Amino acid sequence: MTADSAQSLARLAAERVDHRFKGLPPDADGLTVAELAGQRRNLFTGGFATPVLALSAERLEHNLKLMETYAARHGLAFAPHGKTSMAPQLFQRQIDHGAWGITLAVPHQVRVARAFGTRRVFLANELVDAAALRWIAAELDADPDFELVCYVDSVRGVELMDTALRDAGATRPVDVVVELAAGEGARTGVRTETECGAVADAVAGTRTLRLVGVAGYEGEVPKADTERVTAWLRRLVALAADFDKAGRFAGLDEIVVSAGGSAWFDAVAEVFADIPELSLPVLKLLRSGAYVSHDDGHYRKLTPFNRLPEEGALEPAFRLWTQVVSRPSAEQAFVNAGKRDAAYDIDLPFAQVIRRDGAERPATGVSVTGLSDQHAWLSTTAEADLEVGDWVGLGLSHPCTSFDKWPLIPVAEADGTVVEYVRTFF
Repeated sequence: MTADSAQSLARLAAERVDHRFKGLPPDADGLTVAELAGQRRNLFTGGFATPVLALSAERLEHNLKLMETYAARHGLAFAPHGKTSMAPQLFQRQIDHGAWGITLAVPHQVRVARAFGTRRVFLANELVDAAALRWIAAELDADPDFELVCYVDSVRGVELMDTALRDAGATRPVDVVVELAAGEGARTGVRTETECGAVADAVAGTRTLRLVGVAGYEGEVPKADTERVTAWLRRLVALAADFDKAGRFAGLDEIVVSAGGSAWFDAVAEVFADIPELSLPVLKLLRSGAYVSHDDGHYRKLTPFNRLPEEGALEPAFRLWTQVVSRPSAEQAFVNAGKRDAAYDIDLPFAQVIRRDGAERPATGVSVTGLSDQHAWLSTTAEADLEVGDWVGLGLSHPCTSFDKWPLIPVAEADGTVVEYVRTFF
């Protein structure tokens, strides 16, 4: 960790706890985050108010170590997608666990990362906003250690970037990679190799941009399966080799070849292992991000570790603690967390455990059937032993829309001791 990063993160610890941070103990108002963490309160008995989202300290550390080991074992550099959490403390922990840098999606996220000392950013998106480009040009010019790489996928986009950067008086070129689309009907990216060449030619015709490689996102491959994803990744590698043969990377120290969401990083590792020898060293950059907290739904079903059990297993680190506030019938109950608190864009939350009088047991016979703004609808069978006042722990799906609902998240050990608070910026 650099001195600048340490100083910036220390500002988070000095922030005062107040009404902005839901779920935290009301009697903690006025304490700094560091002071509250130093009290090591218990999540269940320390005055926390439901609903409250918590991260497992043990599972968080396990996931960080597992992906660090995986990337190293397969010879991959790693730039995890930070838009999943938008938590500078987690950015730093990922970097401490060997990450090359952080991947982000929009300029605001880059501003957050820079405010906390992040030195390397991969912007996995096209960037044509003149105001954002002026800011990035100023950041690059002011800090020779700052490295940024972003997508380009059209000649028009290159022209807009060039104009904005020239108008800003940029002295350092912005490094770009041509984004290869994952297929017809996929999201962004250049559809054909011929068009990729035209975009690369446009970059070469500027003094404000520098082509450093190729990239894309295999998670957008239509009807994705191992065969289709692998075929697209081979196209990406072949594009890098063709660009290199044409001399498009002359003068660089390395060539960037990047892909990798959280569903197909095993295919990325396999194909990138076979990248042929090019004229320069290759930075094989993996960008999986959802692993840091993992989840109980979407990514738990999709993680490559399901296909590669010998590599290890990620562990869901989130749990949303709620309280039963209504039990109108033997078949129905309501807890006090809803759309404002829980991810619901892919799967509903999962009822996992019930706490009563300090004892915890499985949530047998309890399932979540719907969400209102501030309530979750529970269906209960005859097996369910559930009363008003019980705490219900919910597992969540899709971490990308879990972090954004909670600006300050307790990190709790298995016995409930809260040892840290993670600040998010959305």
